[in-house]
Amino acid sequence: MFFNSLHFVGFFSLVALVYFLLPHRRRWMLLLGASYYFYMCWKVEYIALILASTGIAWGTGIAMGATTDRVRRLRLLWLSIASNLGLLFTFKYFEFFNDSVAVLLEPLGLGWYESSLGLLLPVGISFYTFQTLSYSVAVYKGTHPPERHPGIFALYVAFFPQLVAGPIERSENLLPQFYRKVNFDYRRIADGLKIMAWGLFKKVVIADRIAAVVNTVYDQPEAFGGPQLMLATFFFAIQIYCDFSGYSDIAIGAARVLGFDLMKNFDRPYHAKSIAEFWKRWHISLSTWFRDYLYIPMGGSRVVKWRWYYNLMITFVVSGLWHGANWTFVAWGALNGLYLVLEIVLAKPRKAMMKAMGLAETSWAYKIPAVMVTFALTCLAWVFFRADSVPDALYVIAHMPDGTLDFILSAATLDFAGVKLVLKGLGISKSDLAIAIAAIAFMEAGHLYQRPGGTMARIAALPTPVRWAGYYAVVAGIVFLGAFNASQQFIYFQF
Repeated sequence: MFFNSLHFVGFFSLVALVYFLLPHRRRWMLLLGASYYFYMCWKVEYIALILASTGIAWGTGIAMGATTDRVRRLRLLWLSIASNLGLLFTFKYFEFFNDSVAVLLEPLGLGWYESSLGLLLPVGISFYTFQTLSYSVAVYKGTHPPERHPGIFALYVAFFPQLVAGPIERSENLLPQFYRKVNFDYRRIADGLKIMAWGLFKKVVIADRIAAVVNTVYDQPEAFGGPQLMLATFFFAIQIYCDFSGYSDIAIGAARVLGFDLMKNFDRPYHAKSIAEFWKRWHISLSTWFRDYLYIPMGGSRVVKWRWYYNLMITFVVSGLWHGANWTFVAWGALNGLYLVLEIVLAKPRKAMMKAMGLAETSWAYKIPAVMVTFALTCLAWVFFRADSVPDALYVIAHMPDGTLDFILSAATLDFAGVKLVLKGLGISKSDLAIAIAAIAFMEAGHLYQRPGGTMARIAALPTPVRWAGYYAVVAGIVFLGAFNASQQFIYFQF
């Protein structure tokens, strides 16, 4: 069941209606049943995995709460970690590990028995695994008491708005909310629906429309020249943002309709002025998870410099591997880690150069180039994320400059013949391309309007005609311009 489907519209409408008709003490049962139904719409058999993960985390949590023996608590924590990561490894990484070992041993003349379990990747396993692990660590550290209600805990793991692709919630934030009585609140529900509509707009009007260009070029990169490779890479950066932040918006909005507050997962990441800032704005729930449960336990930045760099590289390589069982994701993570290390190494020379030029970090003369460079580096890393293999990624990077300058000059001088030649064969019509560009511009205008302090409050302060014009533009865009025929699953469902 996809968020961008009529199935979900009917499902969510029914759940919300019944939810507010039920007494508070019964609502968790409705939400748990709805969450399991939502998950089983992909593959019924894999409900056993989420039940196993839930049972392990809940049982070890109860056992940790029943003892003050530090050694026993630590053993129980490792039992939860090993069991849940074992399930994740078996279903997500076994084939990758097996194939990689065989490739590494082949030049040495050492045989390796290659077996295939033929397992399909369960949707959302990386997300709910990390959610259960954060709970186990919280109980071990004593920052959250063990949840004694098995049904409420099962709902924490499987809550359907954020089950498949996050945000990855901490038990300290989400578990107490299931006990909080929620009354029908028109303003809260209206705000939730607006957030859902905005997320759906980004998904079906932008992401699914430009996906045609990205898929056409990256499925066969050697068939295209530099301008097409560059355009497809730029479009992928927009696609993955609109696709994933669109999912997060729908999840956050749906939860808000029901009276729950999920954490913010994106904060205009392509407006970041450095790679470090980008990772404070992109997939925030995952970035903070790796920060708290891997980077800081390894020592973080409170170590000698070489160890600090090592901690950053390990964190990002593991983050890359979390995204998928492919060397392309490892390369993507390593490249982002290298970016951060270089930012640290070059921090003093950069500040000295800015001082010599009389530039302040608050000036637009600094901000605009910084945002452009950060975005360019991020796009370069996205090549590895999107490419089917490392050789394909290297081919794209090596050939992107070919003819690209001529294309840019053609566009700048309004030589539409040159532009049309580049766009030919990209799998998108001129009208669809125009719609996509207009929608991206509309989205960016919305981003520029956002400021700290609450977007909803700022929107509510607008004059009524302006506010409703924006609402109608989003809804009309979804209804009339949404690429529903080309709709595909959300990108992060594969992780």
